[in-house]
Amino acid sequence: MDATVRPGNFPEGFLWGAATSAYQIEGSPLADGAGASIWQRFCRTPGLVANGDTGEMACDHYRRYREDVALMRDLGLNAYRFSIAWGRVLPAGRGEVNAAGLDFYERLVDELLRAGIEPLVTLYHWDLPAALDEQGGWLNPDIAHWFADYAATVCRRLDGRVKKWVTINEPWVISDGGYLIGALAPGHRSRVEAPIVTHNLLRAHGAAVQAYRAEGRHEIGLVVNLEPKYPASTGAADLAATARADAYMNRQYLDPALLGEYPSELPEIFGDAWPEWPSADFKLIRQPLDFIGVNYYTRSVVRADESAWPVRASAVRQSGAIYTETHWEVFPQGLVDTLQWVRQRYGDVPIYITENGAAFADPATAVDGRLDDPLRVEYLRAHLSALRESIAQGVDVRGYCVWSLLDNFEWALGYAKRFGIVHVDYATQRRTPKASADYYRRVIASRGTVL
Repeated sequence: MDATVRPGNFPEGFLWGAATSAYQIEGSPLADGAGASIWQRFCRTPGLVANGDTGEMACDHYRRYREDVALMRDLGLNAYRFSIAWGRVLPAGRGEVNAAGLDFYERLVDELLRAGIEPLVTLYHWDLPAALDEQGGWLNPDIAHWFADYAATVCRRLDGRVKKWVTINEPWVISDGGYLIGALAPGHRSRVEAPIVTHNLLRAHGAAVQAYRAEGRHEIGLVVNLEPKYPASTGAADLAATARADAYMNRQYLDPALLGEYPSELPEIFGDAWPEWPSADFKLIRQPLDFIGVNYYTRSVVRADESAWPVRASAVRQSGAIYTETHWEVFPQGLVDTLQWVRQRYGDVPIYITENGAAFADPATAVDGRLDDPLRVEYLRAHLSALRESIAQGVDVRGYCVWSLLDNFEWALGYAKRFGIVHVDYATQRRTPKASADYYRRVIASRGTVL
């Protein structure tokens, strides 16, 4: 790719995409021999998901994928990031392959290619097979080998037609939400478990990259969610709290994957719950990567707070700022700062913006066939402008995926929050592109010059 750009332009070959994940849109989670995931169990537990919502129907993408690919084509997308449900391919998480599950993803990939859309495939986006969870899940050190075997199974079928692969999406959220604070499946709350899960996720990532190198011939990377941390003051306590927050969220996964070591702040954060890891593990974890995927949504302004667990820091709400429905500050400068930070700390690794978007209170129904979402339009305009600025400053960004293509099942928030540029009527499954979809279509058609 020619990464040079003129002011106002994006690089030749830039990927303009949208992103989704399997459990959030597919529905039919047990269809055609698929195995249950931890999210089905989590959703069935009263009080854990808003309104008792589940992903049993979601956006019915499993049956409507051709309609959704047609939507993508009409938007002018040339890339689509989606995830594969581990349990569709291996119902028990390991062992016997479910041919029907692999066949579904093969049909989806072929449909995308016919539409001129490049598939970007994520192997794991939080939906661990329940059968593996019963064997300890991410707490079991054997999961690195289970995940590598699953990765090899999928890549043997799809590599070549799929040329960009992601091992794991947002490992920080898996460990923090699933094992430390319990807000996400499997719903554990343990300071002892969280570091073990972190390490096993990274070992699984490394093992999957190795498995891909043996089977595949294209590109593979890791996707992390990054949230820049800014101190609330120049005081020593706030600066120290900011460093802890940054280590915990932003460096906990990138440092081992790219530098071969954990941030020095983590033993302080976890205390005696932080183990000493074998040095040989870091040889597995630190595999050469073809790219890093960055999911960017917001920033955090950090104030020291000894009562806040685990990093003894809390976020300060900013007066006069715009906040999304998920209480995230709209702060596009944070994207510029984040991308420069990645470049300065880890070198000129190629980057894809694999998620960026916002939940706002959209109108319930279309008016004269139009569904206006001006706050989302402005969010996209501001963040795409920030991305263009980063590219002009020399950051090697090769693609952008808006989160999300469709309104969908938003994990513990159920269907209460809408991130999509396409509205979904969950009762009828009718899709209605919003004004943000029309805006994004015009941006793509102009190769980013219309912002």
